[in-house]
Amino acid sequence: MPGRVSSVEETLTASVPKIFDQVQNSTANHQKNIVALHKLHLDAAGFTEPVHNGRSIKLTGERMFEERFKDMLCRAAAVKKGTSQGDRIVKFVGAYTKYINERAAEVKKEDDDEDDDTTASRFVEKVLTFLLNGFEAKDKVARYRCVHFLAEMVAHLGEISETLYTELRAALFERVHDKETFVRVQAVIALSKLCGSEDPSDVEEGEPTALEVLLETLSCDPAADVRRAALLNIPLSSATLDAVLGRTRDTDTIMRKLVYSAILIQHCFASDGSALGLVHPRVLTISQREFIIRNGLGDREPAVRQAAALLLSKWVDVAREDVKNEESKTVEDNVLALLSLFDLTESTVAEDALLSVLDKRADISEHVEFNDAYWANLTPERAFFARVFVDHCIAIKNAEKLDASLPVVTALAYRIQAAYNAYQEDLEVAEQERVIRGEPTEEEEEARIDKEFVIGEMLKLAVNLDYADEIGRRKMFQLVRDMISQEALPESLVARCLDVLRILSPNERDLIRVVVEVVHELRDVSDEEEALKEPADDGETNFGETPMPTRTAPKGPKPSEDMSSEERARMDAIDLRCLSLCIGMLERVNGTFEENSTLEGILGELIIPAVKRKELVLREKGLICLGLCCLIARRMALNSFQLFLGQIQTAPEVLRIRVLQIVFDILMVHENDFLKKEGSTRERIIEFFLQVLETEESDKVQALMCIGLSKLVLSGMISEDKVLQSLVAAYLAPDTIDNQEVRQCLAYFFPVYCYSSAVNQRRMQRLFIGLFEQLAPETRNVDETQDMVSPAQIAAMFVDWTDPQKAIDVQDQPTDETIHIDLASDIARALFDDKMIKEDKKVLYQVLGRLYLPDKVDDDKIRTLKLLLHNLNSRRPIRDAAAKNALAKFDAAISKRYAEQLESFNEEDYRQLEYLKDLFEFLDDIIPLDDGEEVDIPRTRARKRRSESIVSDTTDSIIPDESVASAASPSHPKGKGRGKQTK
Repeated sequence: MPGRVSSVEETLTASVPKIFDQVQNSTANHQKNIVALHKLHLDAAGFTEPVHNGRSIKLTGERMFEERFKDMLCRAAAVKKGTSQGDRIVKFVGAYTKYINERAAEVKKEDDDEDDDTTASRFVEKVLTFLLNGFEAKDKVARYRCVHFLAEMVAHLGEISETLYTELRAALFERVHDKETFVRVQAVIALSKLCGSEDPSDVEEGEPTALEVLLETLSCDPAADVRRAALLNIPLSSATLDAVLGRTRDTDTIMRKLVYSAILIQHCFASDGSALGLVHPRVLTISQREFIIRNGLGDREPAVRQAAALLLSKWVDVAREDVKNEESKTVEDNVLALLSLFDLTESTVAEDALLSVLDKRADISEHVEFNDAYWANLTPERAFFARVFVDHCIAIKNAEKLDASLPVVTALAYRIQAAYNAYQEDLEVAEQERVIRGEPTEEEEEARIDKEFVIGEMLKLAVNLDYADEIGRRKMFQLVRDMISQEALPESLVARCLDVLRILSPNERDLIRVVVEVVHELRDVSDEEEALKEPADDGETNFGETPMPTRTAPKGPKPSEDMSSEERARMDAIDLRCLSLCIGMLERVNGTFEENSTLEGILGELIIPAVKRKELVLREKGLICLGLCCLIARRMALNSFQLFLGQIQTAPEVLRIRVLQIVFDILMVHENDFLKKEGSTRERIIEFFLQVLETEESDKVQALMCIGLSKLVLSGMISEDKVLQSLVAAYLAPDTIDNQEVRQCLAYFFPVYCYSSAVNQRRMQRLFIGLFEQLAPETRNVDETQDMVSPAQIAAMFVDWTDPQKAIDVQDQPTDETIHIDLASDIARALFDDKMIKEDKKVLYQVLGRLYLPDKVDDDKIRTLKLLLHNLNSRRPIRDAAAKNALAKFDAAISKRYAEQLESFNEEDYRQLEYLKDLFEFLDDIIPLDDGEEVDIPRTRARKRRSESIVSDTTDSIIPDESVASAASPSHPKGKGRGKQTK
């Protein structure tokens, strides 16, 4: 028997290493060596020894084979990541595990043996137990290889014991949080293969499932490689779909691209192609489809946009349901099927998607035809497709295709008229049925919205028509004029009609005249039977059921006190419509108010009375109209500015938002009148804005204040330090942490502002110490329920913002590379302050090592900095080791880089220099302390709403107070009740 043992051992010792030596060189011989190794395994398994007087046997041969196999694994575990020989061995081990389990299953089936204890199962259990021991190895390479072996084997383990499965699962959970990225990658791959066999009911309460761990890793792991491994290996199901789609907003570009190319495109259909996949466009919800396309086409990286465009091309081909007759399919039908999957009325995603398809798919854009049959049966998708296709042809300047696609002006006018008449008839029928049945059904409401959308798309299309045909131009003009003169015209179509009217009008004055006439007609309450006369049939402007009415001179509305409640409600509705028309008109006017005297009538009769109304909706539209008038009327802006500021203090939130938008627009347009450097008005306006920013409770109003002030600062209209200080305080205040609009605005503003100019970086450098001394104590005084960035993060932000290496080159503006040198001097001066606590000083010491040291520096600046550092060491010695080392490293770096300028450094010699006189006066006033850094202030907690105000409260009038009526006479320099103009 010992001779047989020796023989088996010798065979295994000679053959197993030889097989592993072969498989590490090429994968081509893996199958041959798997068979050879399996034969060795079976031969060894056949050698057993009886024990306990023959009542049981000892699996001697199996143990020998397992030991030799584990010895090979140990050798492979020392091979570093990226070595091809090690990777081939890992693949071989995984393939061998699969092979022996498959053969064991075949034998079990042939012998009809239900015994689960087989040679294969015992081998797998021994190897797994061995590998699990390596999970805890101190060497990262060993951990990586052990987890890599397991990741390759885990899909082919067969049946294992419950105890081993639990140990394996727990070990993988731990390795998912390994400190090494490449170990976590393999752990995620292994866990994703394991989670398919996990039964959630077997998981103990409070313990996460494997799928939950994978989802957390997919979203939260700091390494892009680990998130990528989770994305590519996690099972795609309804439970994981939202998390996978959420990676379209991942910080890693490759990750975002893989969502489109590796997940959404590859899984459109089931693996066998017989059914729709989970991410097929018809299976996804509207919100999911729009989320995918919005993120993809709106991505900042071209590679991701390209992947999203390829996905859309795929969707065009698969969006249409199966058609029996393949020849009946057309490119228009495929595109229309895709458009039907989007909400055309509520977002612009469908338009972006269609433009992408037209841009990438030449086979579609070249074969699209809009014939009479197409226009005769317009649906929302058809109208939308035609309009976007025309916009696309204009954008790429394809005149030939544009001429072939545009309808005849007269024909389109008739179609718009017919669609609008049908829409009005449906409204009348719906009104009658509402009296009988109550509110309309959801289907009826959707049908109404669809018809309104079709009319709107045709009006958008009408803007791009060629109006050389005079007859067509007249018909379109009369149609649009009649539409805006009707109370029943939906609010969404008013702007579309005005766009067409602007194209058809010879000039702005004519457009204003037409709109003012319509406003007077709408507000004319005279008897319609007396006002309407028979229209004259000139054969040109009379078309169908929309005759042009000829009206008598308007008598104007009755006084409000003479109206019944129904009449008053109707007049309010008419006034709202008229104000909407005025808003649309004024948005399309670029000339001055004085050039269009027609506007004075509606200003006094409609806009000013609306501003005085108590009803919020009327007052809001009235203020918007007045604000638009102020943009084209300088004198009116001066007279009305105080009115708008008063509304900011007293009006409801919705109105304050509108008024703030108006105020900032006025300041941008009339900068010289309100923000002159030498005027006191500028100071009072800034004080007012900062007071509102400090005291405002509404998140939306606060966000709008930050956006407006950021625009004024970025444009250079405002350059006061206190504005920047307040914006920094708002950005870092704990109370704005949930106001994402404020945070997002300022997170974009500060880098753009600083990097756009060295002057701006210099300004931020001057503000750093003051803001740090103000904000650092507040980080310790926030309430326990609040959160705020640390002093170290505040300092890091300023170092980054003032980095001269990140500033862009501006023409005619010299670069300033010494900003961080001056910042270092400011920090050194601040460190002399014995009132600053130890923790804040530590932060400033650490900041010194992050500053940029340019190659060339003025002698006076570097000498000043060196003197400050020298005296800081002698007069304010520090005990903290980290801070001491940071100062020593920075001082050494200064001395080394500027050795020539600091050669023979002597404080007594420097005292003779005139430009250092102020510096030595500062240093001589400092009383030396041995433990200066130990001055501390106890940590306290107190509830604060926001950072302390940087500006004093003020409620002084900024513009001389004027009555609202004074704005009604903008073009007259003299008149009663007019206040003095601010110089």
